[in-house]
Amino acid sequence: QVQLVESGGGLVQAGGSLRLSCAASERTRVKYAMGWFRQAPGKERVFVAAISWSGRNTYVAEPMRDRFTISKDNVENTVHLQMNSLKPEDTAVYYCAASPTLNSASYVLGNYDYWGQGTQVTVSS
Repeated sequence: QVQLVESGGGLVQAGGSLRLSCAASERTRVKYAMGWFRQAPGKERVFVAAISWSGRNTYVAEPMRDRFTISKDNVENTVHLQMNSLKPEDTAVYYCAASPTLNSASYVLGNYDYWGQGTQVTVSS
């Protein structure tokens, strides 16, 4: 069982930046396709960004495409989400997800096998 540990969340003013990171608990030869989802209070969990196991393919949800960047370190099995120009509507719990079988950057929540515990991002106006 792989555990995902997220870090980097916090409180930031509108227009600021945060960098989220998610590391797999074990460094293995298995490469994971990884993604980020977020869930605001009272709302469903929605897709933010994803990256293929190789790191060559990425996909960012349209509302964040010009502000968020996803990247991956395959040596460390770590994924990062760089978030710039943050807005109050970006406030949510951000979850990292991983799959050892996906061969693409997927926006489908059900395609991921492992989930982190979530990290809170709060953007003040």
